[in-house]
Amino acid sequence: MNREKRRVAVTGARGLVGACLARYLADNDDVDTLSHTDLDITDRDALRSWCLRNRPDLIVNCAALQVDACELDPRLAEAVNVTGPQNLALAAAEFGAELMHFSTNYVFDGEPERRTPYTTADETRPINVYGQTKLEGERAVAKAAPASYIVRTAWVYGLGKESFLAAVPRKLLAGERVFAIVDAFSTTTYVRDLVVRAAEIIERGRHGIFHVVNEGVCSYHDFAVQAARLIGLEDAVIGELIVPVTEGEMKRPARRPRWTPLRCVLSSEIGLTPLRNWREALASYINTDLEGRQ
Repeated sequence: MNREKRRVAVTGARGLVGACLARYLADNDDVDTLSHTDLDITDRDALRSWCLRNRPDLIVNCAALQVDACELDPRLAEAVNVTGPQNLALAAAEFGAELMHFSTNYVFDGEPERRTPYTTADETRPINVYGQTKLEGERAVAKAAPASYIVRTAWVYGLGKESFLAAVPRKLLAGERVFAIVDAFSTTTYVRDLVVRAAEIIERGRHGIFHVVNEGVCSYHDFAVQAARLIGLEDAVIGELIVPVTEGEMKRPARRPRWTPLRCVLSSEIGLTPLRNWREALASYINTDLEGRQ
C-alpha cells in the first residue's frame, strides 16, 4: 500500500470486531488497541487528553454494550453507546482525525411481515434499549463529526466471541445439542469479511452510513443446519442435535426484532461489490478458523 502509515486508535479492542480489525490494520498502520481499562471513552476529559498526547489520524469505535445488558442497565447503555461515541466524535473533529463508528441492524424494528432488506432510506425504529442507544450514538457521531463512517452490521461471528453463531459448528462437532431460533431472520457477518470491507471503505474516503453484511438471509436455525451439513453430519443426526425454538421461548431480557436483513446502497455507489454469500463465509469460518484450532 503506497501511503504513509497512519496512527490509528481502536476502542473496544478486546471485543470480536475491535480485535480482528486492529490486527488487520496493523499490517499497514501504527495501531493503538484500547480497552475500557486503557481509556474510558465516556470520560471526555480523559479522552481529549489521550488524543492530545497521541494525535491519531483515525479513530475506530468498536466499543458497545450488548443487547441484554442494555435492557438490564439503560443508564450504562446510554453512557457506552451514546456518550462514548459522542465524545469520540468531538475529539475526532477537534484533532482532525477521521472516525469510523460501528452500529447495528437493531436500529430497525424488524416487523416480521417485511420481506425486503433494510437500506439507509428506511425509517429507523428500534424496539429495545440496545437499538435505541445505538441509534442515538449514530446521530451523536453524525452531528459532532459529519466526516465520519458509520457501519451498521448484523449477527457478527468469528473466533473471539462465544456467540451462538460462532459456537454452533464446534458444539455440533462435539455432539452437543443446540437450540436454534426459527422465527428471527437477518444477514450474518463473518468478522474477517467485515474488517476487510471496513478498511476498504476507509480507503475510498466516502463518508456516510454503510450496511456491511454477507449476502443472503437466514435464521439461526438455517445457519445451524448449514453448519451441520458443512461439517458432514447426516440429516438424522442434524434432526437430533438441532432443536428448533422460537424467540419467545428463549425468554431473553431484551425483545429482538424478527426481520433485519441489511443491504448497502452506498457501497455500490463507490464501487464496492456485495460481500460473499453467508454460506460461503460460514464454510470459510469452519475451514479456516475452527479447523485451525483443532
